[in-house]
Amino acid sequence: MHDEILCQVTAYGVCGGRRVGVPLGTYRAPTLPLALWWLRDRAAWMADRLDPDPASAFFPAAALAPVADSVPDVPSALRAWCFDPGHQETVAEELAAGHLMRFVTQDDTTEYELLAESVDAMRMHRAMPLLTVSVPTGTD
Repeated sequence: MHDEILCQVTAYGVCGGRRVGVPLGTYRAPTLPLALWWLRDRAAWMADRLDPDPASAFFPAAALAPVADSVPDVPSALRAWCFDPGHQETVAEELAAGHLMRFVTQDDTTEYELLAESVDAMRMHRAMPLLTVSVPTGTD
């Protein structure tokens, strides 16, 4: 089992004609359950900021307006990812097996990425080229 999980949340967009990434958070989770909790928490946090409750006391009346149905609904995609127990089970199994987990959703201007990977798996991938280097035999 891969215990320590590196989790990252990033938003990507275009600025000055170049694609740029803006880190929204990083967490080195000591356990798989904490990694899953943090990823769900960040997904819900982003959804709440992209689609706040209009009745909230933080916004003046009519400060928020609905968008057209044709606009991709990133907050709903984040909430669906966050609150689907079957999907979360699959994510847990993939991370426990040492596989990279990546969830991406986007609207017209921004791509949002949730990424998690076992620290042990990252170390093994980095060490792999060192382990497969051929050694000269002297007969070349």
